[in-house]
Amino acid sequence: MTAQADVRRWRVPGRVNLVGEHLDHNGGPSLPMAIDRFLSIKARGRDDHVVNVWSDGRRASFPTSVGPGDVDDWAAYAAGAVGAYVAAGHPTSGIDLVVERGPDGLPAGAGLASSAAVTTGVVAALADVGGLALDPVTVSMLAQRAENDFVGTPTGLMDQLAVTHGRAGHALLVHPMTDPPTVEHVGFDPGAAGLSLLVVDTRVDHSHAVGGYAVRREECASAAAAIGVDHLADVRLDQLVGLEDPTLAARARHVFTEIARVKAGVRALRDGDWPQLGTVLTASHASLRDDFEVSCAELDLAVEAALESGALGARMTGGGFGGSAIALVPNDRVEAATALVTARFDAARWAPPTVFTVRPSDGATLLA
Repeated sequence: MTAQADVRRWRVPGRVNLVGEHLDHNGGPSLPMAIDRFLSIKARGRDDHVVNVWSDGRRASFPTSVGPGDVDDWAAYAAGAVGAYVAAGHPTSGIDLVVERGPDGLPAGAGLASSAAVTTGVVAALADVGGLALDPVTVSMLAQRAENDFVGTPTGLMDQLAVTHGRAGHALLVHPMTDPPTVEHVGFDPGAAGLSLLVVDTRVDHSHAVGGYAVRREECASAAAAIGVDHLADVRLDQLVGLEDPTLAARARHVFTEIARVKAGVRALRDGDWPQLGTVLTASHASLRDDFEVSCAELDLAVEAALESGALGARMTGGGFGGSAIALVPNDRVEAATALVTARFDAARWAPPTVFTVRPSDGATLLA
């Protein structure tokens, strides 16, 4: 059990998706950004083929030969990252990992891609400690495999690409289904326009592994099969209106219209048209609420209160069924928006939300 190297430390961000929800697994583009809420991952090599993980006062240990289902609960994501890394032909002699969130760090269960931060951070740490140079796309794909094959969460690739490719002052136009996946940086600096991007963590936890996310993926696959396309992103308007099943038609309609909203969002960013971006955000929420049916009462209330308090636009972000909403708010309305959202939650006798602002951030970074 001899330590092989000095401790290395990674800073790994979460992500907010501005628009393009549930498009990555349907073959379409998204417009996420890495945010300035981070995980810290400390790593040190071992020579006994053991992996130790510490996080929030908990510890888990397992061999480097870990397989699907061998580790559950909180440590499953780190174990999945190790398993995916080794399964891809990258052996490791063992590693000690410490995953820390900190008081203002990336919250878990908030729809801000904390699981992608863990898996991408662990894959990057394994490669770093092992002296292997992996490009960000490869790191992202291994991290996705960790969630899909080892944890059992059927995520797309958008979260991981956002976590690895983030750049301060930019959003990311992500095309996860190209070969290889592509990421284009698009300038996004709301602060320069006197605006803030507000996050409302409803504190309604969500679990894609056991929740409705998997059901939505199955519905989208059924809709694509009924139409005769590989992915719903390929559907034409005439094919869309021909879908007879009302549920499948609604799911396909969300994908079709959300792709148009991504294009409109990119155009608004490039033109500096902030009111138009706000309109895109709000329209996206309505589609996710009504056609894709992944919102919840808490998310809807957060969006409504933010808009009432002066936000240019607001929507849920992430897979849904809980998690967070975002709002594009003039700086002089941030305090009022926070107060109104909090008051509305209190009136509904819900636990108080956590409200904070975020900025576009750099992706996963080796600090030392």
